[in-house]
Amino acid sequence: MRILLVDDHALFRAGLETLLERRGITVVASVSRASEGIDLAKELGPEIILLDLRMPDMDGLSALKTLRENGLTMPIAMLTTSIEEQDLINCLKSGAQGYLLKDMEPDDLVKALREIEQGGMVVAPELASIMAKVIRGPSPESEPVIDSPLSDLTPRETEILGQLAEGHSNKIIARNLGISDGTVKLHVKAILRKLNMHSRVEAAVFAVEQGLIQK
Repeated sequence: MRILLVDDHALFRAGLETLLERRGITVVASVSRASEGIDLAKELGPEIILLDLRMPDMDGLSALKTLRENGLTMPIAMLTTSIEEQDLINCLKSGAQGYLLKDMEPDDLVKALREIEQGGMVVAPELASIMAKVIRGPSPESEPVIDSPLSDLTPRETEILGQLAEGHSNKIIARNLGISDGTVKLHVKAILRKLNMHSRVEAAVFAVEQGLIQK
């Protein structure tokens, strides 16, 4: 696994890089500025980007949006100290595939990264109650992510979108529905195109906010 680490705290960055390298994860670059991280993401094509939420030159949410707007589709996981509900929701809506806390146990962090690498969506356990609130549906004053109707999707695409909303990887979706991984990938591409979205997580958050699944 090849990771790009973007965090403005030098000591934390150095320690995390050592931790990941000792567990067989390659840190292709470790930088302090979001703008530099964006350039390196384009140049190096890491498999996962670990992105701090609070940074001085550009905050992590803005960097996340910029990466997605530039067409970069690799998984991006926020690594932060924030347990604010709106931070979590904003990051997931903008295409983050993970929302991890800096005080996680090292082995839990590595496990989360490997799950994200396989296409899963991972949120720190401490924030499970917030995720449950998102999955139950929006409050009356909440705005939908986009206006694209679910009626544009075929029944199979709607079924797969529901599986994405559960946070399942392509492999698990294929097993659940009795189809191949390749078929799932084709359906996911069609879903993103029809919904005019950049990532599977963005589509998943849209689905749960629209009440496609009930938990």
